[in-house]
Amino acid sequence: MSRRRDLALVAVPFTVSGVIHLVRPEVFERIVPRFLPRHRELVLASGVAELACAAAVVSPRTRRIGGYASAALLAAVFPANVQMAADVVGSRRASTAFKAGSIARLPLQWPLIRAALNLARSSR
Repeated sequence: MSRRRDLALVAVPFTVSGVIHLVRPEVFERIVPRFLPRHRELVLASGVAELACAAAVVSPRTRRIGGYASAALLAAVFPANVQMAADVVGSRRASTAFKAGSIARLPLQWPLIRAALNLARSSR
């Protein structure tokens, strides 16, 4: 995969998601795993982290650390994605298509992690 594509795969969704985390945190609060405290604070912190990672991978000087930080952040928020999929699948109100999409997005984390790691490794 090209560096340009890896940059787009990491920086664009992190920027969009980071902004949404900060502007509409309630959208993400319900998918924070129930065993974790302070859902709003975690959502806001993850939004700031996403924006910081996006900025870091864009700059060649910070791309290496930004790539590694992005991969770590994607791994750290994976439990929230699992929680969302479990909640949606168990919901009677969610459509079949939404249930399928929630499950299908779980394996999509791996290409994003790979893209972040590629950015880190290409910056040596």
